[in-house]
Amino acid sequence: QVQLLESGGGLVQAGGSLRLSCAASGIIFSLYTMGWYRQAPGKQRELVAVIPSRGSANYADSVKARFTISRDNAKNRADLQMNSLKPEDTAVYYCNAVGMRSQNYWGQGTQVTVSS
Repeated sequence: QVQLLESGGGLVQAGGSLRLSCAASGIIFSLYTMGWYRQAPGKQRELVAVIPSRGSANYADSVKARFTISRDNAKNRADLQMNSLKPEDTAVYYCNAVGMRSQNYWGQGTQVTVSS
């Protein structure tokens, strides 16, 4: 059974930082592209950052230079370090795993709220 368990969300003031973690189980983690997405109220889910099993990470323009995605294949974990948070970063953040045969898994989401 595949599980992606997010943690680290919460309430933070504008300009602050949060670190989200995604703990994966039930997959060969090192073979999966890991991503973070977010969905704000009334908006579609959007890509925040993605990191492949090999290669460089990619980021949405809105978070470049503020967010950093990383992965630890030994711990089956993908993190999202979020700095200089803005109120518009408020959303539910979801962890995503995509396999080489297009297997696609989602976590349950974690709420991030940035107050102004």
